Amino acid sequence: MDSIDPSLNVASVKKIQHGLNAMHDELFQLILDPDPEFIRLLLKNPHVDEDHLLALLKRRDLPAELISQIHRANRQALGHRLLLALVKNPATPGTLTRTLLPHLRLFELLDLCYLPGATPDQKLAAERTILQRLPTTPLGNKITLARRGTTNIVAALLKEGQSQLFEVCLSSPRLKEAALFQFLRGATASAETISMVARHERWKQRPNLQMAILKNTRTPDIWFTLWLPKLPLTVLKQLRLSFKANPSKKRLVETEVKKRGGF
Repeated sequence: MDSIDPSLNVASVKKIQHGLNAMHDELFQLILDPDPEFIRLLLKNPHVDEDHLLALLKRRDLPAELISQIHRANRQALGHRLLLALVKNPATPGTLTRTLLPHLRLFELLDLCYLPGATPDQKLAAERTILQRLPTTPLGNKITLARRGTTNIVAALLKEGQSQLFEVCLSSPRLKEAALFQFLRGATASAETISMVARHERWKQRPNLQMAILKNTRTPDIWFTLWLPKLPLTVLKQLRLSFKANPSKKRLVETEVKKRGGF
């Protein structure tokens, strides 16, 4: 046990002695004390248990060193509730947070991404941990992530191009047009997923996405049939240049150009 500083006045010494000898129920009140040094000494009380620590970690005014002390004292038998409380406290040092995050469950990590009061660094670290787990995450959990996930998580799931998962991603309010545009220009876009975008109420009228769809060599011909008549002649001529190496798609564009009297 730490010795009591002899320079302290009588009242302070009595307070510390009382804290070191307080019983279980009284400790819940004592851990509300604003003095971090008193709290540090209070943790030496043998009656302090996990419930006290959980209540203490709900405070948002704890110094980082005190949180590290709690972790050091309990790391050999760190219960899951205490682990989660440590991660959720905004004062927990970043290095400690990154050490603990891999031990959280998938949707605990997701909750941390949206936790009020969590720091941007905490949210980013939780998001990165989720992204690292995606290759081994079951499809059912991925579908839930697509519904509830952050912008970056939804974009990562979209890139997988799995039709059942892709449909859910398209309906996510957090999916950005830029991520979808990038997907349509990538190697994982298939005729099926391209058509999903082309039919989707939210996305089908976006000019940039329409052009990305029409420029993709895997796009089914039906979308050329439906969309080419609505495009300006200048755009059609530019589009024709995109298919120099794809005669069948180039022919579809050239047919529409000729209908307009173009060359």
